[in-house]
Amino acid sequence: MGNSLLHQLIEAFTFLPGVGSKTAQRFAYYMLERDREGASRLAAVIREAMENITRCANCRMFSEEDLCWICCDDSRDESLICVVENSSGLMAMAANTDYQGVYFVLHGRLSPLDGIGPDEIGLDQLKEKLTGNKVRELILATSSTVEGDVTAHVISEMAAGLNVKTTRLAQGVPAGGDLEFVDATTLFNAFKLRRDY
Repeated sequence: MGNSLLHQLIEAFTFLPGVGSKTAQRFAYYMLERDREGASRLAAVIREAMENITRCANCRMFSEEDLCWICCDDSRDESLICVVENSSGLMAMAANTDYQGVYFVLHGRLSPLDGIGPDEIGLDQLKEKLTGNKVRELILATSSTVEGDVTAHVISEMAAGLNVKTTRLAQGVPAGGDLEFVDATTLFNAFKLRRDY
């Protein structure tokens, strides 16, 4: 197939997470055989999104405007900031909790081996938000991975230096989960962070 247009189309799909060459091939063949019109719409929307979606100037969530829909909401409590790793984490929090504060999106987590340091995840911008005694609580909603834990630790140290209270989401056993199927780290954290019943 070499560097034919078909090969380029298949290769273009493989940059997506979890999409290998066989899945990419299925996508390409489906579009060509079954839905060229749908594929054209998809291409147009992708092009427009890449040109018009940027980051909110305040919280860094993806947005078409300077400020996202959350940062435009005057009813939100700006003294509470929830730090999430990505925009999908923000959307999960917004959809599944009654949290009424504001957010800060890192767009990653610290990972020196991958060349991701404090500048890449916007810690200077976050520090600016914490300066001035307006923030009473910083809620860390980073993942419970090694990188997520390191990121949470660095941010909590920064916040402590600015006298900002820091909390972190509890980690534990998922609803409906059987203990025998829960990994050791989750079970350890669930036991360690147990609460009164």
